[in-house]
Amino acid sequence: MSLASEDRANEERGEPADRTTLISPRPLSPGPSSTAGTKSATTPRLFPDCGLRRRRVRNDVSVSCGPRKCNSNLVGARIPRGKVLTTARGSSTGELEGHASSRLPPQPCSWGQSSDLLSRIDLDELMKKDEPPLDFPDTLEGFEYAFNEKGQLRHIKTGEPFVFNYREDLHRWNQKRYEALGEIITKYVYDLLEKDCNLKKIFIPVDATESEPKSFIFMSEDALTNPQKLMVLIHGSGVVRAGQWARKLIINEDLDSGTQIPFIKRAMDEGYGVIVLNPNENCIEVEKPKTHVQSSSDSSDEPVEKRERKDKVFKETKKRRDFYEKYRNPQREKEMMQLYIRENGSPEEHTVYVWDHFIAKSAAENVFFVAHSYGGLAFVELMIQREADVKSKVTAVALTDSVHNVWHQEAGKTIREWMRENCCNWVSSSEPLDTSVESMLPDCPRVSAGTDRHELTSWKSLPSIFRFFTEASEAKTSSLRPAGTRRSHRLKPEEL
Repeated sequence: MSLASEDRANEERGEPADRTTLISPRPLSPGPSSTAGTKSATTPRLFPDCGLRRRRVRNDVSVSCGPRKCNSNLVGARIPRGKVLTTARGSSTGELEGHASSRLPPQPCSWGQSSDLLSRIDLDELMKKDEPPLDFPDTLEGFEYAFNEKGQLRHIKTGEPFVFNYREDLHRWNQKRYEALGEIITKYVYDLLEKDCNLKKIFIPVDATESEPKSFIFMSEDALTNPQKLMVLIHGSGVVRAGQWARKLIINEDLDSGTQIPFIKRAMDEGYGVIVLNPNENCIEVEKPKTHVQSSSDSSDEPVEKRERKDKVFKETKKRRDFYEKYRNPQREKEMMQLYIRENGSPEEHTVYVWDHFIAKSAAENVFFVAHSYGGLAFVELMIQREADVKSKVTAVALTDSVHNVWHQEAGKTIREWMRENCCNWVSSSEPLDTSVESMLPDCPRVSAGTDRHELTSWKSLPSIFRFFTEASEAKTSSLRPAGTRRSHRLKPEEL
């Protein structure tokens, strides 16, 4: 069938009247060059790539190439309708069949030449211009920021809030700057816990040696001796540490909303002992020791030719690795490795460890938990592992937008029943504070925290949480109710 006939047949079927041509990198015999009256090929588009692949193209589309080595110079050339592209290996030019005068300028494109071109780029100099050094101050004063009397972080000179985009179009640098400030904030909150809240830093494991990695928690003086009440605070996952609910709130809002300090102070004023957990402090980071990569030529049992060939491959691999490393780590940041803390390698392990060594040994008759986000999951895991002990000692649990799941965590029926009677989850919602919220899981009541922002749920629900604890404590200790039914008479969260 002629081209014209095939085009007419395509149009009758509703298909475009163009012809699919086949491109092949294999040598083909050149066709006749007598093509008088035929238009020459459109202006070629050349791309410095290689590895012409066999593929089909429609109408005037550019030829692309892949990673295989080739010597074709027709990369990117537009192919007229109905023509077959012919190229011979090793030739410096290619021809369009039927177009003897359509020769393209020589354009070698082997893979080796492409990689050499990239490797000649002075990446060190390029990165110096694009990204300033990652050298940041280690104090708030160095950043020229300070907390005012309202607990808000403000610039010392301008009085403005913290600005994340300190340098435009340098997101990575801005993020590193934010993280450096966050580390200072963490130490600042630790100082507040000790100096402003009068808490003690207790290192764990309790039997740790001088050389092994250690974590720590914070406790009030009477945490283990208070005979009445003990409050345990567990934050969520991420970069937050002991004493924090959300780093973002501390930096952008204030200390009250972002830290656990308001909970700690009110608890101590109302006669609670306090223990502040540190579930994200699971490891310490140390600089990774440099390992010597043995060259393949060190093996003397191989033939010379094989060693030379392996040496060449080794050098090329190392060159590519170093080249990639310049992009991945342009500032020559130190390679770090993590050393996990014994029996505290995860938030769940940490919670169980603190329970076994501190909370379970405390004298308090009533233990209360406040657990935010992933802290709720850690508490449910504690219940699964220490169910009987938790039931006998814990009076009530306040969860704030907890991410626990009793089904995924395989909590038993008795645990779910206990949680329905003794737990309440203040979730993010636009409804007013303490409004009942429907739940898909029958684990514990859910009420609104009075905010739709996840990180604010603990701060916004603070007054309701303390009221919930007071009612639970009174219901448990009241001599007017029999011991077997005291929990059933407790006020429900929706009645708060």
